[in-house]
Amino acid sequence: MKKDIAKMPMQERLQHLFSVVSGQRFLNKQGLGNEVPFFICPYRPEEAVEMERLQRQLVNRLEQAGIRILSINLYDLAVDILKERDIWEQVLELEPTASKDQLKELLQGVLDPEAHLVPAIAAKLQSVEFDVLFLSGVGEVFPYIRSHNVLNNLQSTAKDQPTVMFFPGSYTHSLETGASLDLFGRLHDDKYYRAFNIFHYEA
Repeated sequence: MKKDIAKMPMQERLQHLFSVVSGQRFLNKQGLGNEVPFFICPYRPEEAVEMERLQRQLVNRLEQAGIRILSINLYDLAVDILKERDIWEQVLELEPTASKDQLKELLQGVLDPEAHLVPAIAAKLQSVEFDVLFLSGVGEVFPYIRSHNVLNNLQSTAKDQPTVMFFPGSYTHSLETGASLDLFGRLHDDKYYRAFNIFHYEA
């Protein structure tokens, strides 16, 4: 029976991720069947702090091995976009009095993946040389930014190097419903099938 690596201790997961991401098969995008090189690294939401530490350790080990990682935290990027557009202070002023729906509507417009978020990611991709893109901060930007919308809009922008999205939840596949990104293990409406579970990818 195949071991569920996503439930293993963090150090074992770290070793698996390092073996996969540092491997030529992964870096050369082999075994993907012409799909975009997108990978989901799912973890339990309660492991968020541990996963942040694991991600830092992974980046350090990969860079010591000569593999250049570009790390983008979606929350930090969203704040940068709001500041660049002079909306950050307005959001801070509105937050105590605005309803959640009003705030959500404002932020979804300003942080629209197609119009604003992905162009900001694209600018970062073009500004440095890298081998692998790491995306994190998915839970922090929910519900203003949905992970499947980011991935859908990134398909034409980030297809040259592998992308790994660290995801607080599960990435499930079933014959009945297809594949979905189940954020926090509770929200089952983000249909996305073009990514690979990195724990199921062979080094």
